[in-house]
Amino acid sequence: MDKIISVLIVDDHPLVLSGFEFILKNRSSISLRGSFTRAQEAVDFLKNNAIDVILMDINMPDINGIDATELIKKQYPQTKIIAISNLNEGSIAMRMLHAGASGYLLKNVSAEELIDGIQRVMDDEQVLSREMSFVLKNNSDSVPNVTQREREVLAMMAQGHTTAKIADMMFISPLTVETHRRNLLQKFAVSNSASLIHKATEMKFI
Repeated sequence: MDKIISVLIVDDHPLVLSGFEFILKNRSSISLRGSFTRAQEAVDFLKNNAIDVILMDINMPDINGIDATELIKKQYPQTKIIAISNLNEGSIAMRMLHAGASGYLLKNVSAEELIDGIQRVMDDEQVLSREMSFVLKNNSDSVPNVTQREREVLAMMAQGHTTAKIADMMFISPLTVETHRRNLLQKFAVSNSASLIHKATEMKFI
């Protein structure tokens, strides 16, 4: 007999949750162990429960799905994560896969595709919706490689802090802050701070 696959769903939309629950509860090969509307609740659940596969939404009210995936994969590398999203943007899908996700499925996925995807990631395969395969194949947006320090500067810029204030808060010189800012502009291929914050927010860096 094949192993029963334990699954969690992490999504803050009740309709999506109930739809996926309905699909998974009727499968003898799958054990639905829980549904969560906040990513942190799923992280806490994993402390005492071994889970095979997590279906993870990107837009969550507390920790976004990319950061949650990174966190879970560091602590529980055996757990497979499949992004379940309405976002068909290549840059976000790439960030999710870089964070450690084993797949990226759009929410209009069929029941059979979803079950097939869960079974395939258990065999160490990567699963993508057909549309996402096409998007990624034709995606020219490269995902910026942002350092932890640059991410901190970015977050403070998004909060509206000046260069001098950021320098004070991070205990670095204003010149160093400006260097980080210039590097960020270059990495995100934008010409000013407003465009930088807009693009970084779209790509879930903020």
